[in-house]
Order: sequence, then structure tokens, then C-alpha cells
Amino acid sequence: MATFVLVPGGWHGSWSFEAVVPLLERAGHVVHALTLTGLRPDDDDATVATANLDTHADDVLRLLDRTRITSATLVGHSYGGMVIAAAADRAGGRISRLVHLDAYVPSDGESCWSSTTERYREAFAVGAAATGYAVQPPEGGDPRRRPHPLASFLQTIRLTGTLAQVPRREFIYCSGWEDRTPFAELRTRLQADPEWQVHDLPTGHDAMHEAPEAVAALLLGECTADASALRRQACP
Repeated sequence: MATFVLVPGGWHGSWSFEAVVPLLERAGHVVHALTLTGLRPDDDDATVATANLDTHADDVLRLLDRTRITSATLVGHSYGGMVIAAAADRAGGRISRLVHLDAYVPSDGESCWSSTTERYREAFAVGAAATGYAVQPPEGGDPRRRPHPLASFLQTIRLTGTLAQVPRREFIYCSGWEDRTPFAELRTRLQADPEWQVHDLPTGHDAMHEAPEAVAALLLGECTADASALRRQACP
């Protein structure tokens, strides 16, 4: 039995994994899907204004402490890749697997801001113009999305090198939005790194909604979720 900790991307909450969670639980695993500080419905303006990447890493670490998890699989979507990297670096060996689901994979000193493309930096700046501290969600998309703490996009990550001790590190590349993805160069780099396993999914960025069965299959290690697996939506 594995323990999964699912960390959403920008503007999203635990609900972004709502179609994946029951598939993992049905397979007999323990699943915790998080909503990060500053993105909860009852968070006030001060909480949003002060939440940063350290705050979000602490959200994960508090869960590990509270539930006494000693061997976790951390799954981070998009911005959540920054969070799981920061948390794993501080978790004292309690992380057995990292899965970056179409997500940033930072090096020491990088931020979401520095790691993304000019298109997204512009979107962050425009989205935060009204308040100076909360980035409004892009137009369209799920109405449950909430303004995202700007400081968490801007803060640089500090890594000590302990991430290299995580036994299993994986990157899932969603290839169905090639015209906009900020992760193409990252995919190429990680494919050349023997310490990483790279999977491709022919979906848009929100693979958890578009192909939850294929995402769950990858997390369960049941198959390689390539185009044929996606068409089947599950392993045979």
C-alpha cells in the first residue's frame, strides 16, 4: 500500500484531483489531496498576501507530521512541482517517490517566475495588478479556482541536494498543448538524465480531468501512459 500526497497547481485546490483520488483509493492506497494555504475558500486577504512557497512546503510537511507518514509519494501538478521539491528537500527522508505532473522541476535558486515563459510571467503580472499580492485566475476554466498568492510564484527555492536521495523521480509531460507549454525544454533535459523517468500523455495541461484513468495508471505504475494507453483510458 502506498500513500499519495497530491498537490495542485496554481489557482486550484484539492478538487482538481477529484477524478483521480477514487481510482487510487479503489486500488487500496491512502490518498491525501491538499488545498494550499491562501487558496482555501475561507482564507482572508492577509493569509493570501503572506503565503509563499515556504508556506506551501510547510503545508505538505504538516500533513506528513500529523499523519505520521514515513514513505510518501508526492505528486505535484504545474506550480505544485515547486512545492513538492521544496517539501521533499526538508522531509528528512520521508519521501519515496516524486511525480511532477506537467510541473516545474526546480534547481536551487529558481522560482516559478524564473522557470516559466514570458507568456506566463505576463499573465502573473496582469493577474496581480488589482491587488499586488493575489493573481487572478486566467479567464475560462473551472469556477472553483481562486486568486493565487503572488509571493509563491516569485519566491526562489532553496535546495540542499537531498532531493537526489529520493529513490524514484518521475516527470509526466502533457503533449497536447505544444503551442503553449512551458515544459518542452524541461522534458528534453530530464529525458537525458538517467535519474529521471519521463512519461508522455497526449492531453492538455489538466490531465487529471481529461484522462484521470491514464493519470491514475501512471501513478499506480501499471503501464506507460502513451497515446494507446490514453485511448484505452486504462491498462488492459
